Amino acid sequence: MLIIGITGTLGAGKGTIVEYLKEKKNFHHYSVRTYLIKEIERQGLPVNRDSMTSVANRLRSEHHPAYIVEELYKQAVVAGENAVIESIRTPGEVDFLRKQGNFYLFAVDADPKIRYERIRQRASETDHVDFETFLANEAREMTATDPNKQNLGKCIQMADFRFDNNGDFKALYKEVDRVLARGASA
Repeated sequence: MLIIGITGTLGAGKGTIVEYLKEKKNFHHYSVRTYLIKEIERQGLPVNRDSMTSVANRLRSEHHPAYIVEELYKQAVVAGENAVIESIRTPGEVDFLRKQGNFYLFAVDADPKIRYERIRQRASETDHVDFETFLANEAREMTATDPNKQNLGKCIQMADFRFDNNGDFKALYKEVDRVLARGASA
């Protein structure tokens, strides 16, 4: 069983890589975002980025820094198939998955203006923000000294493979295929 974790900046194309791995490479998908939305709804909170951040940070501080990803990993082990875990946000999550073996971390990034346009088009529960709020949200998630809080910058640094997604889907898929052929495959 191969596990690929996906990290990256807001709106960079994490979901695009996930969809490609699901549809073209038969990976099972496990989403931190989906996990958190279920927890937020269970608590009766509004589904927005602030709730996602606070609930995730609370769960990590109550349990341990890799708690959410560990829960998703357990589901993947039961399925026993190649899996992609989307939205890796803490170095503890990366460390946990590395210890399981046969794991690669993919990081994706793109120009902030391109990413902002993508989230506006995506229009999910957490995407209804202006450009300044978008940048502030990302800055808040980029670094942290508390291991239970999001540290995208460190996760991106820890990636085995990095993807620049300023182009079209075909270019991104070609890069993913190149990486899979070169060693990130089961």
